[in-house]
Amino acid sequence: MAPTQYSQPERFRIALGPLLYYWPHATVLSFYAGIADSPVDRVYLGETVCTRRHEMRFAHWIEIAQMLREAGKQVVLSTPVLVESDTDIAVMRKICTQGDFLVEANDLGAVRCMERRPFIGGPHLNVYHADTLAWLAELGAVGCTVPVEMDGPTMLALSAARPAGVAVEAMVWGRMPLAFSARCFTARHFRLRKDACEFRCEGYPDGLVASTGEGQAFFTLNGIQTQSATCLDLCAEVSAMADGGIDYMRVSPHASGTGEAIAHLDEIRRAQRPASPSPVMPADATPSNGYWSGRPGIGWVAEEAGT
Repeated sequence: MAPTQYSQPERFRIALGPLLYYWPHATVLSFYAGIADSPVDRVYLGETVCTRRHEMRFAHWIEIAQMLREAGKQVVLSTPVLVESDTDIAVMRKICTQGDFLVEANDLGAVRCMERRPFIGGPHLNVYHADTLAWLAELGAVGCTVPVEMDGPTMLALSAARPAGVAVEAMVWGRMPLAFSARCFTARHFRLRKDACEFRCEGYPDGLVASTGEGQAFFTLNGIQTQSATCLDLCAEVSAMADGGIDYMRVSPHASGTGEAIAHLDEIRRAQRPASPSPVMPADATPSNGYWSGRPGIGWVAEEAGT
């Protein structure tokens, strides 16, 4: 009998990364109410980009966390990525010192703040080597999300060399977070100061796409964060990832397409369809998967995607 091309049921779990955009309070509540009924296993919550955003306070995230936990989800609270002010430090400490939910540490200050209690290393810790992952495990890491620009062979080699008890997670769908800056790019676009930004990023629920002089969509501006203009789509590679020991496949929240991408991954893991590219992208985004094969991340490599 020929081997099946389908992945086996429950060979991996689905994670929903933290919301990277600035959405109105009611929109956030509605979004996560839908996630409660979705096949997602793990949900990351919290403001990781800009602590000036005020629609969602810490108490609001805790309320959502409790709701999702009651719905059977594992909830992880994410710390800010770029910690540069007293406010950022206060937010980080509040997340790290609460004892009800696991923490995603997105910078080394948060790792230190955890004081060897269990945490998940976020993708911005830039773990490229097994020795780094082993060091984090000694400090309390029980999981780690690999950087988005890591190629497939390196990712699977890292997975094979990980310490016992450490889960590995990889982002497989969504605009890729590439860099952070002390400057707010969205405010600068509107000729505003960072501390008087008028919260313009709230008008762009999937970020503000910036194009080259030739008109090619190149980056997405999201406050102090720079993202890809394309949408990462590694859904065709999740069987290879699962075979290599990747435990969680991460989807990044977007204003459109998120639920469909989650459902697509769920059908793959339950053997209802072969591993294949996602049928949906966020609005105005084209797919990319170049990093997986060690090529420019902006590109779409059809043979690597099984098409």
